[in-house]
Amino acid sequence: MALIDHLDHLVITCIDVEATKRFYVDVLQMRLESFGAGRISFHFGNQKINVHVRGAEFEPKAHLPVPGALDLCFIAAVPLDDVIEHLKRSNCPIVEGPVERTGATRKIRSVYIRDPDLNLIEISELI
Repeated sequence: MALIDHLDHLVITCIDVEATKRFYVDVLQMRLESFGAGRISFHFGNQKINVHVRGAEFEPKAHLPVPGALDLCFIAAVPLDDVIEHLKRSNCPIVEGPVERTGATRKIRSVYIRDPDLNLIEISELI
């Protein structure tokens, strides 16, 4: 039996929390929630992304929390062609793709975009 079952959440560090909210809520269509003492998170499926603002991180935090250091891959709930059309309507440029990649469980077809802090965001469909 493996020690780890699944990912519960991860934390991103951003510079501009309002731009980050717009991207993750409007472009990626995640659900914004507030918790604790003024903290926010973006929810999708059974996971969430907690947000820290550079210079005002919550403790404990990563050793070197910096905006733009992440490379995240999300599996889309809709066909990738629908994602591409949504990204175009949202004026969100595609950095690369669609391209075929190797996912955690099988091959995926992906497009790459960047969030406001220049984190690389891969959106994929299983193939």
